[in-house]
Amino acid sequence: MLSKRTQSLSESMTLAITALAKQMKNDGRDVISFSAGEPDFDTPQIIKNEAIRALMDGFTKYTAVAGCPEVINAIKAKLKRENNLTYDAGDIITNVGAKQSLFNLTQVLIDEGDEVIVPTPYWVTYPEIIKYAGGVMVKISTDDSTNFKITPEQLKNAITNKTKLLILNSPSNPTGSVYTKKELQDLAQVLKGTKVLVASDEMYEKLVYDGLKFTSTASISEDMYQRTITINGLSKSVAMTGWRFGYLASPIKELTTSMKKLQSQSTSNINSITQKAAIPALLGDTDKDIEIMRIEFEKRRNLAVKLFNKIEGLSVINPNGAFYLFVNIKKFSNDSLDFCKRLLEEKGVATVPGIGFGSEGYFRLSFATDENSITEGIKRIGDFVKNY
Repeated sequence: MLSKRTQSLSESMTLAITALAKQMKNDGRDVISFSAGEPDFDTPQIIKNEAIRALMDGFTKYTAVAGCPEVINAIKAKLKRENNLTYDAGDIITNVGAKQSLFNLTQVLIDEGDEVIVPTPYWVTYPEIIKYAGGVMVKISTDDSTNFKITPEQLKNAITNKTKLLILNSPSNPTGSVYTKKELQDLAQVLKGTKVLVASDEMYEKLVYDGLKFTSTASISEDMYQRTITINGLSKSVAMTGWRFGYLASPIKELTTSMKKLQSQSTSNINSITQKAAIPALLGDTDKDIEIMRIEFEKRRNLAVKLFNKIEGLSVINPNGAFYLFVNIKKFSNDSLDFCKRLLEEKGVATVPGIGFGSEGYFRLSFATDENSITEGIKRIGDFVKNY
C-alpha cells in the first residue's frame, strides 16, 4: 500500500532512543539520557518577548514563502556581520529547521543515480534524505586519527562524473570536529574546476571552544561562495529547537527559485511568530545568552573528557565544537547497537550507537545536560564496561 520511497526510510535513531529513554523514565526507571541533541537551556527571554509581541500585534497570517522581509533582512545582516558573506534577499529562504533546508535542497538538486559525498560519521538524516531523492551516498570514512575530518586526497578520490554534491558539517554532529580555515582552503582547492556543489551545515557555529574561530565554508574564496549552499538555524545556538527555525543562503538563483517553488507546494512559509521571534537572535541581541551557554558547554565538555580518560579501554578525542563526544568502544565491542542497548537496560544510561552515524565501534554522548548527570552517567558507563 505504501510508496517504495517511503518504505525505504529509516526512523531517526537519536529520536527513537530519546523517546525510549523518556518512556523508561515515565515507567519509574532511573535513567540518565545523553541521547538528545538539544540544549538544556531555556530560550532567551528577549526571543519569547518578541514572539508575544508578534502574537499580540496580530502577526498571525501567511507570509512570503521564503519569509517576511524583516527576517530575511536580519539573516542578510547576520551573514554579513558574522560570516563575511553578502547575499541578495532573493538568495535566502527560511525553513522548518535545517532539516527541511537539506530536504528541499536534495529534492530540487538530486536525480536518480546522482552521487552525494558524505564524510562519516554523519548526522543521521543525511543518508535518508539522499536516498529519498534517489541519490547515491558516497561515504568518506574518517576516524580518531584525523579528528574525524576528511583529507583533500580523500575528497579528490571520491569525486566522479556523477558527483553532484558534498555535504560538509562543521562543527560536526556527532563528533564535535571543526574544520579550520586552512583545512577548508585545502578542500576548496580540490573542488576548484569541478561542478560539485557544497551543502555547508553550520548549525553549531556558535558552539566552538578553546579560543577557536569558526570559518564559514562559503567565505573561503569566490569560487567556494558560488558553489556553496550555507545552511544554518537557531535550534542549538539559542535553544530554539521546538521553534523550528532554519534557513539557507545561496547565490545560485536557479536553485533558490526551485526550492521556493517546492516549499510553496509543501509547507509554504514557516511559522510567522517564529520568524519574528528569530530576529533578535539574528541581529546579535542574544549574544550574551549564547556566550553563557557556550562557556557552560565548554566546562561540561572538559569534565566529560576528563572522566572518560579515567576509564580503561575507552577513548575520546577532545571536540572543538558542538556538544557531543564520540566515544571509541572498539576495545570492548564492534556492535555499538548491542553495547548501547545493554548500557540502557543494565545501567539506565541512554547513548546513541555509532552505527546510526555510519561509524561502528563508537557511541555518541551529548553533554548538553547538568554536571551531576554527566558525572553519575559516566561513572555508570565505567562500571558497565568493567563487566561487559
